[in-house]
Amino acid sequence: MTLQNFIKRFNQYKYPYMFIAPALVLLLTFSIIPIIIALVISFTDIDLAGLANYSNIEGVGFDNFMNVFKDPVFLKSMFNTMFYVIIGVPLVVMLAMGAALLLNYGTGWLFKTFRVVYYMPSITNIVAVAVVWGYLYNSHYGLFNHILSWFGVPAQQWLTDPALAKLSLILLAVWKSIGLNMIIFLAALQGIPRSYYEAAEIDGASKWKKLLYITVPLLSFATFFVTITTLIGWIQFFEEPLVMTKGGPLNSTMSMALFIYNNGFQLSNFGYAAAGSFVLFIIIIAVTVVQFAVKRKDVEY
Repeated sequence: MTLQNFIKRFNQYKYPYMFIAPALVLLLTFSIIPIIIALVISFTDIDLAGLANYSNIEGVGFDNFMNVFKDPVFLKSMFNTMFYVIIGVPLVVMLAMGAALLLNYGTGWLFKTFRVVYYMPSITNIVAVAVVWGYLYNSHYGLFNHILSWFGVPAQQWLTDPALAKLSLILLAVWKSIGLNMIIFLAALQGIPRSYYEAAEIDGASKWKKLLYITVPLLSFATFFVTITTLIGWIQFFEEPLVMTKGGPLNSTMSMALFIYNNGFQLSNFGYAAAGSFVLFIIIIAVTVVQFAVKRKDVEY
């Protein structure tokens, strides 16, 4: 295509380009360019001295990537992140769908009130949430241990036991994530035509069969959207371990995102952190591509 043809084509479709230009500028400025910069930085040894004087920066090739995969803390963070994803994502999807199904069948003021109640954790500041849940998890006077004492169960070290700490963070994150995803499922449920259910009722279908053969299949796109966004969010699991445990005890709650934060902003190893961030970026892209490929096959089938 010649320059003249390009200009002619641009003038022909300039108004659509003008409408999408602000979004493209924001995407380029805050997504594409930072990714390119992070990739370049990952091949250097940049630190605070390098920021002060660029002449102190030296290229290290693939050393950062090789070292990050030899780092036991990074490997531990990868395992922890995988654990968070495997446990957290299915819980969020199932609980959010279940809450949406229950609330969709009720039209009274109580059901509308519970919609607000379930949604409120999603818009609550994580610091405020962490303070409250910190008291709930307190090993001496926390509410959870107080409830366990009613059944003769000894007090648990919710945030200081390596195994329990991960599950405690998952519980907090699931509680905080249900509301937003529930709203998505509710919107999808209310978009299902009533005629499908009327036809099923004429055929004598039970409520369970209507749920199994009408509601759940027609929620497939909402389920796909919630699954993929939730999956990406849990791969980037950061705020909960940062605020609640700082990655401890013994790095048992260290996530990949927290590892990158610690190396980049606490230890000022920017090149090393950039290498870790690019590994995380590749994992997110790979998981997203796989999800879309699986969904495409289901649609074609």
